[in-house]
Amino acid sequence: MRPKKIIFTVTNDLTYDQRMLRICTTLAQEGYSVQLVGRQLDTSKPFQNPYFTTYRFSLFFNKGKLFYIEYNVRLFFWLLFQPVDVVCGIDLDIILPCYFVAILRGKKCVYDAHELYSETPEVIRRPLIRKVWLAVERFIVPRVKYRYTVSQSVADEFKKRYGTHFELIRNLPFRKESSVVLSKTSFIILYQGNLNEGRGLEIAVEAMKSIENAELWIVGDGDLMLLLRGMVSDMKLEKKVKFWGYIEPKNLPNITQQASVGLNIAEGKSLSYQLSLSNKTTDYIQSGLPQIFINFIEFQRINEEYQVGLVIDKLETQTLVTAIKKLKDDPILWQNLHLNCLEAAKTLNWEHEKQKLIAFYAQCLNSY
Repeated sequence: MRPKKIIFTVTNDLTYDQRMLRICTTLAQEGYSVQLVGRQLDTSKPFQNPYFTTYRFSLFFNKGKLFYIEYNVRLFFWLLFQPVDVVCGIDLDIILPCYFVAILRGKKCVYDAHELYSETPEVIRRPLIRKVWLAVERFIVPRVKYRYTVSQSVADEFKKRYGTHFELIRNLPFRKESSVVLSKTSFIILYQGNLNEGRGLEIAVEAMKSIENAELWIVGDGDLMLLLRGMVSDMKLEKKVKFWGYIEPKNLPNITQQASVGLNIAEGKSLSYQLSLSNKTTDYIQSGLPQIFINFIEFQRINEEYQVGLVIDKLETQTLVTAIKKLKDDPILWQNLHLNCLEAAKTLNWEHEKQKLIAFYAQCLNSY
């Protein structure tokens, strides 16, 4: 008898999606046949994985409404003819073809909500687009039986809106064996993640004008790269700010472990950000890296339990400067937070969290 097949669908090019790499590898190691579907971009690197197969669509359109229409239509017809037992749509923008194919073929559909998509900054600033995605959300969430998401706050919001239950499967990193660090020879402030609107990056660059004997490392790429480089040039901060660009996930811990402080300071302009537990949160913890949080509910929840950083109430330049200097000038505080990170890392890791994923798909595939 052939193994049960699960197809996961995303809109990215697969290369840097650490959550999906973990999920697909874990389920493949459990004996499922797993396929991850995304798209081919001009900048895409060759991608192969020893545990699961992949498929990339080459599209005519790669942005805007035409991209979403083309991708969803092509995905629908492609899924119609694939051997599959479970189709999983990652986020709202790709769930509809998964749902309709599952209905037509009598298969299982899973909704993996990486975020509260209808409340992201890119959506809420365009009222008509937001109405469309809210309509999709109202249609799909009550109808898909099997659902999970990345933070308790997002699950609670879906429960409030639709009375639906979402399982919690957080996007936690693999366990790393990190040793105790007594001190750092240099003080490096780290941001890792997408360089997109609402991440507090402009304020982080601005703050470097007031911080001496330190560097800001920005690891990632995105829409704000040119703006940030322009700011650094205008402020003559080239010796204080270093841009790393995209880094392969397997190489990222080597950079993270060199840093002294991690930044986790998304702006509160969207409900999605306010309810999120960003990937960098636990990546920093696994590397023993104290961090500076903005006062969102998930960050408060983590910090109240584990005491791994400093929480700031307002995302302002001077507030951020004060927090950074507090960690830089108080080695005892830094050391205590560092040790707390190492302790929290024993629990906040994928080796623990993946058990919930395994149980979820076992229940999904064994139910009728």
